[in-house]
Amino acid sequence: MYPYTSFCGNAARRFVRRAAPRCAFGAALLASLIGALLAAPPAQAALGGAPMPTPAGASAITLSAASAAAATGNAAAVARAAVQAAASGASATSAYTVAQTTLANGTVVREYLTQAGTVFGVAWDGPQMPNLATLLGSYFPQYTAGVKASHAAGLVRGPGVVENANVIVHSGGHMGAFSGQAWLPQALPAGVSGSDIQ
Repeated sequence: MYPYTSFCGNAARRFVRRAAPRCAFGAALLASLIGALLAAPPAQAALGGAPMPTPAGASAITLSAASAAAATGNAAAVARAAVQAAASGASATSAYTVAQTTLANGTVVREYLTQAGTVFGVAWDGPQMPNLATLLGSYFPQYTAGVKASHAAGLVRGPGVVENANVIVHSGGHMGAFSGQAWLPQALPAGVSGSDIQ
């Protein structure tokens, strides 16, 4: 009836015979990649939780509040730490410590920890954005919802600023120079403000 039916049918059959082994290999590869991703342990570091374990290829140090403020050039935090130390005596411990991790890509992540070891603030700067889903943990959906709302309202073009009662996130930068801060206002230790998270 149609002169090309047998030709198209034969061509299709030849294509399927040649492509079938490749498709089977691709399907097996895809299945193994999905399995590996699902089997990977979840990230343990998050805002409001424990500090992140040091990733492969990264280096980590722990700093006191005063030395972290001095390292980031935060003169107000250095002065506040000195006043607190003088008022409470030299033997008193600071309100927080900072776990600073330099990732393999050069990005520096600073996690601000309470005396109990809970992360109440995070700051980052470097050539690449860190994984914000990992750093913000359960607060990440609030961040993404806030950014989407700001973009929909035409208020923000870039990564953005989200400020609500639960979490405050300031994130920005450009290719090769990203920075940001995130903190939990209700979890800030006494005498610590959001401007100390740098």
